[in-house]
Amino acid sequence: MAIQDQIRTTIGDDVEINGNIKCENGIQFNGKLNGDLTCASQAQIGTSCTIKGNMSVETVSVMGQVNGNITAKDKIELKSTAKLHGDIRARRLTVEDGVTFVGKVEVNPAGAGVGPKPQEPKAPVVDLDDDRETPPAKEPASESQLKSIFRR
Repeated sequence: MAIQDQIRTTIGDDVEINGNIKCENGIQFNGKLNGDLTCASQAQIGTSCTIKGNMSVETVSVMGQVNGNITAKDKIELKSTAKLHGDIRARRLTVEDGVTFVGKVEVNPAGAGVGPKPQEPKAPVVDLDDDRETPPAKEPASESQLKSIFRR
């Protein structure tokens, strides 16, 4: 079923909203939003639309301008007129020729990427002088230990 078939709410291009929008059914947004959009269904961002905020949706088709991150449980479509400044995460991604996009992309067809981002492992502490790993100090070094270190 196409995105257009599931749209139940339409917000016109003469509407400006300062605040967050949350909806259960599909939405077509053509106006201006200064806030976040959370939609449990499909969202269509029209060519005249400007969003300054993050989006969390099932599926989205972007034709307008978004300054914020987009997370989709399923698919993000960036149409040729889209201008996106922010990071995107989804199971599937479609990008048409002509899109302006500045940000990072995470596409994971298995769906593991739609949850919280995993913590990156911390790198071990390395002494740049001798390339050996140095464990974190438990107690301050003694004067004799410092002398032996600096004699190298």
